Amino acid sequence: MILAEPRPDPRQSLGRRGELAAEHALREVGLRILERRFRVRIGEIDLIAEKGELLVFVEVKTRRGAGYGLPAQAVTAAKRRRMANVAAVYLQRRGWFERPCRFDVVQVFAGLDDVMTVDHIEDAFRL
Repeated sequence: MILAEPRPDPRQSLGRRGELAAEHALREVGLRILERRFRVRIGEIDLIAEKGELLVFVEVKTRRGAGYGLPAQAVTAAKRRRMANVAAVYLQRRGWFERPCRFDVVQVFAGLDDVMTVDHIEDAFRL
């Protein structure tokens, strides 16, 4: 019996391409990527970057259109709390309690021709 390979989820593929576009845009503004998809039991942060002493925790949201609202609108209060908890784990593991931090959102729009338009929202929310 031959088993077929599962077909990749197109949303996951789009999300990964959006993360790559976001990463490129963050590097362009001088951020250095420290982690990709930092995952612990309680959640995940898409990208963790730094610029000097500043740590930046980044949520990336990618959409093909605005039919369901802007991508950044999908970063709900519950998602923000979860990100903060994951960030606390990250800081604790590294002993970086005194480093300044911020939470950014990068919304990526994928056009019909798969050209990615990136909108970096610095300091998108505070807790």
